[in-house]
Amino acid sequence: MPVVRVQDVARAPTPAPSHYPPARRDNTVDHYFGTAVPAPYRWMENMQDPALHAWVEAENRFSDSYLAKIPLRDRIATRLTELWNHPTETTPIQIGGPRLFFRRNAGLQNQSVLYVRESASAAPRVLLDPNILSEDGSTALAGAWPSPDGKYLAYALSEGGSDWRIVRVMEVASGKLLPDVVRWLKFSNVAWTNDDKGFFYSRYPQPAAGNAISQEIVQESIYHHALGAAQSADRLIYSRPDLPHWIIEGSLGESGRYFFVTLVNGTGPQNELYIADLGDPLKPNIMAPLKPFYAKDDIILQPVEIKDDILYLQTNLDAPRQRIAAATLSDPVPAHWRTVVPEGKGVMQFSGIAGGRLVVDSQIDATSRVDLYDLNGKSDGSLPLPAPGTVYDLSARMDSSILYYNFTSFLYPTSIYRYDLRSKALSVEFQPHTGFDVSRYDTKQVSYPSRDGTKVPMFIVAPKNLKQDGVNPTILYGYGGFDITITPLYKPILPVWLEQGGVYAVANLRGGDTYGEAWHRAGMLGNKQNVFDDFAWAAKYLFANGYTSPKHLGIQGYSNGGLLTGASITERPQLFGAAYVGHGVLDMLRYQHFSGGALWGPEYGLSDDPKAFQWLHAYSPLHNVKDGTCYPPTLITTSWDDDRVVPMHEFKFAAALQHGQGCDNPILLRTTGGTAHSYMPTDKDIVQTADIWAFEGQALGMASRPDSTIH
Repeated sequence: MPVVRVQDVARAPTPAPSHYPPARRDNTVDHYFGTAVPAPYRWMENMQDPALHAWVEAENRFSDSYLAKIPLRDRIATRLTELWNHPTETTPIQIGGPRLFFRRNAGLQNQSVLYVRESASAAPRVLLDPNILSEDGSTALAGAWPSPDGKYLAYALSEGGSDWRIVRVMEVASGKLLPDVVRWLKFSNVAWTNDDKGFFYSRYPQPAAGNAISQEIVQESIYHHALGAAQSADRLIYSRPDLPHWIIEGSLGESGRYFFVTLVNGTGPQNELYIADLGDPLKPNIMAPLKPFYAKDDIILQPVEIKDDILYLQTNLDAPRQRIAAATLSDPVPAHWRTVVPEGKGVMQFSGIAGGRLVVDSQIDATSRVDLYDLNGKSDGSLPLPAPGTVYDLSARMDSSILYYNFTSFLYPTSIYRYDLRSKALSVEFQPHTGFDVSRYDTKQVSYPSRDGTKVPMFIVAPKNLKQDGVNPTILYGYGGFDITITPLYKPILPVWLEQGGVYAVANLRGGDTYGEAWHRAGMLGNKQNVFDDFAWAAKYLFANGYTSPKHLGIQGYSNGGLLTGASITERPQLFGAAYVGHGVLDMLRYQHFSGGALWGPEYGLSDDPKAFQWLHAYSPLHNVKDGTCYPPTLITTSWDDDRVVPMHEFKFAAALQHGQGCDNPILLRTTGGTAHSYMPTDKDIVQTADIWAFEGQALGMASRPDSTIH
């Protein structure tokens, strides 16, 4: 069927909100270096306050009532469910033995099931089905780590998708659950020793009862857990009381002999590296002393692997886009490091060793390229990729010539490939099929000048026959922070939006990693305003080239991207026709006092520093809401269980926007439970996704004629 265009039908009416649930405002005022800052919603920081719960419940009822009246909602939800309902798989985890571990979802399962194959040719069997752990999908399988020979599996569970993890252990052959329970992990992996007798992990002290979501986290430390022992008997391996907000992580090299410990100042890009020689991998000395390899915290340093006493490492030392260097363990002086793979056009993302070859995944203009080299740096070609897109997971081992990797793009769901490094034979391990005709759509990448003339890349996904007449409902997505690049990624909602005649754009703003650390630094700390300007000028490019116009342009952002969209509508409300603010960091003066917020200090700066206060106060979305301003229709989401960006950010911002709104455009707050910052079961995800895009689609004038079809 032909696409129904917005000018072909009458725009669905936008019901004006009658009366928002009242939110109490008090006279609290904070003082920062001579500046008085009103804080009328400080009381919303108390998540146990019955008045807060009553207000949130009222907001949910108000939002649900509004969303239920959107004509486009059911049509989007129906088609989204159809396009979501196809199998998905993850890249197999290779171990020292023949077993392979991977996750698979039949389509609409709330969570993907963990499977194991006894060999590459064996039929898979279910190892752990997280869907039976809770009726509502609120208990999430948050991680899984097989022991080096595949005998045991450590896996992490999360209540409501919280960042807090509980680790259990099972016997793989029998599925028997062992008595081991390890708690209070957050942002930690599990590193098994090769003797199968235990593992290293990082944990925080137990938070106060009832305050696990919002309590500030400090003092991560590394422990070793011996199988069969109580957690109280776990041995402390490494701790830094002098660095309470640093992240401390441990990992083991493939041989099982060397234990790596990295220290990172919060979410800062630089890190320190320490190495312990555990001796015999089958009789490891878990208390072997950690020796500093590099302890200056002024470069990025990522160990790749140790082979024949040579450490291969990925670093940005003398290479802003990173390089692969080799260093002898006995001589860690950086001046003596040997360059194996020099800095190239792309920014290195991941490096590993597979079958004696270095595998280097780089991003060139926000798309992936994977190159192969021998251990002396001689090129051995590149992995075949079907189109410009993203490789975000590679499974490589030194003792295996088989490399597994995945690939996705805006129009193609994730496929898994198997590559034999010896024969150079490529085979498709898994490829889903959807009921979406990709031939009618196209992705192109453009470069536009930002406010200061800096060229910024942007992807635009649209129907091939698009009329660039300025009235196309368009979604502009951005992130702009934490060294993260938004690369092409398939989401089931994109085909739905495109089939409705919509356009989707992604701008790779400064603050990300598109062109290396310099690009990141140009959008952090005192340079954060560049990110908001880059986003606004992306919108202006779309206007100037006829893709859309202000009343037909919606913006979306999540987490740090929620900060982006929150700041965008408070700085330039007239530039956008609708906005989605998802779990955003919105109170830039107090974020550091809750959960892991202080870890973001190297990215944003802290309000107790007079210089940082000036730039934070200037753009903080909460503190820049101006009464009487007409803000665009805005949907704000959060979760009671989000312990990364705690919900007080969204509560305060929604209350401030509703109080200050100077026109009839709706400001909605949706708060869920049993979900968190990075987890939502499929059924809830489909509902919320449909609500977000229907809300913006209606505001932007997307067609919703009852007798039309969307595919």
